[in-house]
Amino acid sequence: MTTFLADTVRAAGELALKTFRGPVKQWLKDATSPVCEADIAVDHFLREQLLGHQQPCGWLSEETEAEPSRLDAKSIWIVDPIDGTRAYLAGKPDWSISVALAAAGRPVVAAVFAPVTEELFLAAAGAGATLNGTPIATSSGTGFAGARIAGPKRFGTWLASVEPQIVQVPRIGSLALRLARVAQGELELTFAGGLSHDWDLAAADLLVHEAGGAMTGLTGQTVIYNRPDLTHGALLATGRERHAILIDLMRDRLAELA
Repeated sequence: MTTFLADTVRAAGELALKTFRGPVKQWLKDATSPVCEADIAVDHFLREQLLGHQQPCGWLSEETEAEPSRLDAKSIWIVDPIDGTRAYLAGKPDWSISVALAAAGRPVVAAVFAPVTEELFLAAAGAGATLNGTPIATSSGTGFAGARIAGPKRFGTWLASVEPQIVQVPRIGSLALRLARVAQGELELTFAGGLSHDWDLAAADLLVHEAGGAMTGLTGQTVIYNRPDLTHGALLATGRERHAILIDLMRDRLAELA
């Protein structure tokens, strides 16, 4: 399955690159969220390839209206055709294609592919995570001095009040890619603000866990996918040792950070 998924997301990346940094139609799908013709083209390609490979299987994508029947699916593809559309439209490299196969509310196979930098992250439940075929692991340790962190400003400001020597990295346009950076150990910690969706999270969630980390809600709760409500509250992803410490540190600040 991972070989098929790798080939599929690479082909989807080639499709997206055809209009990257070139003329592309774009519009707003609500008051603030941009979408472009590349989002739609990649979505159609992935749906055809993934559903054609494995049936019966549900489908959940940012660019496809969710069907009620998905809730009854034993397994479901959860897809963001272009995660970080703003970065894509701005000609920046930090966008990705995010795909996960989930069962019983949790991802079991996942890929996050950054076409511009040719970084392919893959994971399968119980089999570890890789970057371009090389095993990856979250950063070890329990301290936060010198830790590289990414996410909404309020989290960085709070953690800096606890440990002034943290390193806050520039914004990464794709949330899936930001979380994948934790899986590979390039970041020690990533926060996600509220209102992220299944398609932003599912693939990276498996990557982080298979790389030896944890991605949870702010009180340590497991993230469950393919529920009636597709949105999620604030989340954090880090190595397992730091995760336990961070949950304790945050306990008294949840009201202002959640």
